[in-house]
Amino acid sequence: MATTRDIRRRIKSVKNTAQITKAMQMVAASKMRKAQQAALAGRPYAALMNDVLAEAAARTMDFRHPLMETREVRKRAIILVSTDRGLCGALNSNLFREAVKFDQDTTLYVTAGRKASQFIARTKRPLAAEFTYKDTPQFGEARAISKFAQDLFIKHEADAVDVLYTNYISTLVQRPEIVPFLPVGKIQAVTAGIHGHAEAGELPAGGDVPYLFEPDEETVLGELLPHSLNFKIYQILLEAKASEHSARMVAMKNATDNAQQLIKDLTLQYNKLRQSNITKELLEIATAQMAVG
Repeated sequence: MATTRDIRRRIKSVKNTAQITKAMQMVAASKMRKAQQAALAGRPYAALMNDVLAEAAARTMDFRHPLMETREVRKRAIILVSTDRGLCGALNSNLFREAVKFDQDTTLYVTAGRKASQFIARTKRPLAAEFTYKDTPQFGEARAISKFAQDLFIKHEADAVDVLYTNYISTLVQRPEIVPFLPVGKIQAVTAGIHGHAEAGELPAGGDVPYLFEPDEETVLGELLPHSLNFKIYQILLEAKASEHSARMVAMKNATDNAQQLIKDLTLQYNKLRQSNITKELLEIATAQMAVG
């Protein structure tokens, strides 16, 4: 049975843990606001660029590009975007649960984030390359990942490339999503999905906005298509980072709340045990007095 000293020691330990989780919660909350603003700010630019691409494609029906080549998918590449650190709840677990659904023999993995690299190494899945990205994602980091994926596709080392990441929905909701990356497919006017994403890798058109292209539509498409893929990866990194900080803040808040509740329970247990010991000592004194008398 635990003594009062053991319970006091445990209460002190839990209080120290609560202080740490509270501090991590505050840090995550501060980073979360910046990451959320960055993710939300990038969405209008991505949507507008897709509008321009779709409008240019609509005027050049015979446009062809190596990144638009559709072929039988014998080998698929998955860009797996995870976090570098843990303590963010089930964020990575939910992501990896989706990653294992792909056929190990026909799937090649490109990782962004240390947790993804560790998962691929632990499960002994084929790894093409490892990338890292900073706490504040940079466009150059996204461009390197995108360029590697484009090279895989152009060299026929992969017939299709998808991106598996955690999409930021709200502070309390982050959802693993897989987004088609390559081939781009036919660029046409389609209805945009949530957050401006089109279905099946297609790009939404811009509606009634008039566009003038210089020098011509085909040149603009040829230059803008790779850039749009680079920015798509950049926006995905922003969404993943916003999801990470949101999930970590919620996880640390839950840990702090659980620690506070545990402290209350231990304090109650300590008071009951202390009361029991005092009552026992009083009974022993009374018994001794009766024996002497």
